[in-house]
Amino acid sequence: MKITRVSEEMSFKNPHKIQAKKIFGSPDAEVIHMTLNPGEGLISHKTPVDVFFYVLAGEPTIEIGDEREKVSADSIIESPANIPHRVYNESKTTAKFLVVKLPKSK
Repeated sequence: MKITRVSEEMSFKNPHKIQAKKIFGSPDAEVIHMTLNPGEGLISHKTPVDVFFYVLAGEPTIEIGDEREKVSADSIIESPANIPHRVYNESKTTAKFLVVKLPKSK
């Protein structure tokens, strides 16, 4: 059994300059744990694979294409491949979410 403790994983440098930890990787999938402090956000970008976001805490705003919505914990948001998307935190509390890429980007 392999157990990953998110609190013990190191954040990796990323163009968004936010706390991001790769917590799972296989040839078929990748999971990244992200933390957005108030005022932080991802830069709008596209991925070559389908992605979904699972919100763990807080109320981040998610933009996918022309759609924009504030979401809360225990929400799953689908983001199709090659559509611009971003997540940002306009609230006063920290937001945490998982980014799941299926299949994993090459």
